[in-house]
Amino acid sequence: MNCSDVDRALLDEPLPSRLPSEAQEHLCGCRRCREFLRALNSSVSPESPSPTTLRRIQQAISADLQPVHPVASKRSIVGALVAIYACIVAVAAYRFGASALSVMGLLPASAILGTLAISAALLAHSLAHQMVPGSQHRIPPELLPAGIMVVLMFAVAVSFPFRDERAYWAIAWGCLRAGARLGAVAAIPFWLVLRQGAILSPVMTGATTGLLAGLVGTSVLEIHCPNMDAWHVLASHLGVAALGGIAGFTAGLIAEIAGTRSLARRASSSRGH
Repeated sequence: MNCSDVDRALLDEPLPSRLPSEAQEHLCGCRRCREFLRALNSSVSPESPSPTTLRRIQQAISADLQPVHPVASKRSIVGALVAIYACIVAVAAYRFGASALSVMGLLPASAILGTLAISAALLAHSLAHQMVPGSQHRIPPELLPAGIMVVLMFAVAVSFPFRDERAYWAIAWGCLRAGARLGAVAAIPFWLVLRQGAILSPVMTGATTGLLAGLVGTSVLEIHCPNMDAWHVLASHLGVAALGGIAGFTAGLIAEIAGTRSLARRASSSRGH
């Protein structure tokens, strides 16, 4: 019996007394196999960490511990986001007036406002899934904002005529500024709802939330502004939604970078101690 045979036998049965007689005889004359047997039967008892090390570990773990509460259900999150969207749009439309509805016509109004409402519901549904870890998305959240913008642009292009108008940029700037203010107002209650969940991707959640807030301003402008020029609607009305998405993306990116740097500083501080 050679060393390889003894190695296999020791791995199956590390007790010498239970080995075959040939293996026992080989062990008596082979120093290498005796060392291997000793290594198998030796018990490793690592030293326990010192009290100082244990205390540092405990402090590092407990530094970020905070009281938590159960995450709200997806249905309640969607309901809250949709309710905020609908309430702000309704109040703002009542405050500024619904001049556009009488000019737009039933079919274009139904197409545009229906598309906006469906888009808001899809964004709310996506945000609810982003707030609950482990959720599966039917529509990838990184593609949903861009897809919604494309659909809205198509709906505007087929619903309104393209024409040239005087003082185009001055009129567009007025709508863009008013819609952006409404989007900023809507972003506050949206954030208060979303902070109750677990934001795993600040960039993606920020872009989705920003677009949803921007759609509030876009919806109010579509109800209030009687300018039916497609160029005006694309630039100023949908521009509000696009600016909201960009602002949310930027805010999420800043938050993600700040969080990464904070973790890096903590890790560096722990290694230094």
